[in-house]
Amino acid sequence: MHITFVKKIKTDGTPCRKCAEVQARLEKDNYIRKIDEIVIADENNKNSKGMRLAKEYGIEQAPFFIVDDEKKGIAIYTVYFKFISEIFNEKINEKEIAKEILDADHNLDYI
Repeated sequence: MHITFVKKIKTDGTPCRKCAEVQARLEKDNYIRKIDEIVIADENNKNSKGMRLAKEYGIEQAPFFIVDDEKKGIAIYTVYFKFISEIFNEKINEKEIAKEILDADHNLDYI
């Protein structure tokens, strides 16, 4: 299994807020050591590896994870807790997953 973590650098050169939060969570939870590759999606460079991967897989938000499993094929995760739950078999509170999904889409804040 090969795990790629794709995070975005905004046009002003700063990391996206959610990307920084997810990286900090990966480090805190000690999953960062299980990530095989960290790739940057640079908004100033449409040919950066991360931007190419986002286009290839039709991903419009960052961060995201690409899991290439020899047996199961490729899976894409845009929700940290779902990724942790399904890939590392961690028991995750459903409320945490729902909150992360809502936080990722600011259009849903008013529901």
